[in-house]
Amino acid sequence: MGKRIDQNGVFKSIIWSFSIFVIGIMIAALSFHMPMLILGRAFQGFGAGALITCVYYCVAVRYPDSLRTKILASFSMAFVLPALIGPYIAGLIAAYVSWRLVFLIVLPFIVISLFLTLPTFRSLQQPASALTKKGNMKELYAIILAIGTGALLTGLSWIPDWKGILLTAAGILTMAQPLRKLLPAGTFSAARGLPATIVARGMYVACYFATESFVVLALVEVKGLSENLAGLIVAAGALSWSAAAGLQSVLDARDHGSGRKIRILCGVGFIIVGVALIIIAIASLGVGIGIAVLSQIIIGFGAGLANPTTAAIALQYAEPGEEGEVSSILQFIDSFSIALSIGIGGALVAISETFNWGIGTGILMAISLQLLFAVLSFITSFRITKKDPIRDTGVSSSMY
Repeated sequence: MGKRIDQNGVFKSIIWSFSIFVIGIMIAALSFHMPMLILGRAFQGFGAGALITCVYYCVAVRYPDSLRTKILASFSMAFVLPALIGPYIAGLIAAYVSWRLVFLIVLPFIVISLFLTLPTFRSLQQPASALTKKGNMKELYAIILAIGTGALLTGLSWIPDWKGILLTAAGILTMAQPLRKLLPAGTFSAARGLPATIVARGMYVACYFATESFVVLALVEVKGLSENLAGLIVAAGALSWSAAAGLQSVLDARDHGSGRKIRILCGVGFIIVGVALIIIAIASLGVGIGIAVLSQIIIGFGAGLANPTTAAIALQYAEPGEEGEVSSILQFIDSFSIALSIGIGGALVAISETFNWGIGTGILMAISLQLLFAVLSFITSFRITKKDPIRDTGVSSSMY
């Protein structure tokens, strides 16, 4: 969708994105077997990813660098209410009315969103970039990457069977070339600038959401809590994320962006502390409610500091006519890193059960992997630099 925005403008892209999302909702709501439901969710995911890319594009072309951390912080705050009450309400609807209504109830909100946003997106039309008019194979690479990732995760869950080992190796080999084509040059070496920003962001985002998922699993399977209560406990991270996002926007306005790198390092540092805390709890006494809430608050606060800041820095690298490309990279790394991290963690849980180590050991291994990602993100964050010059503010990279 990033390429389509740069080629055809954002207005057509937002219409297509909304349409695909609605198609996914209808397929899921009307599904009569699991493959059809999965197909509907696939359409929803495609539409949602495309929509967020359009939103990032809007931020890149409409807001100056000095205001981007504020609008990106607002996005973070917009997640709080759905994160707190969404799963609980969905559970009630599914239990007492119908699970199909969980999908259909989204439709009125889509109509409201269209009414509010289409005039703005219509005004953002820009000439297509000559660079993006060249034909490329990014869509094909994305499909190949999805196949390779599926092979990797399936293979990992079959280990130690030799078929699992072969499928894992085949998945890794299949993923390598598409990743090189879909990510900025220098990403694999975490080169200074945009590549390092993308790598650091992908790792801490993966850590946050995967840790949240496996803490829920630990609370349900080890502690014996209900799914609803476990979900509400980890929702504490959404509140602290929102608070930290608001704080970083205030600090950014105060120091005119000079402290962005420090805020990223501090944010990832908080994530490391929070994940380490939950690992110690699981390894020693078993995860408790108090420790789970505290760890999620710490991890969420760190993510709230870092996430809007890395997005603002990445959008500085968007040249005129290529805003959609950078926007799509941000959305891609968020979605891909989360899916891969949770998938690998799930495979570790499956491996633990295969060897009769117990689900607690599997969860511990999965969260320990997230700690490794957070540490690597912290190290990579030292290579994050601001683009010089900043075309909309004139601020030089000497601020770093």
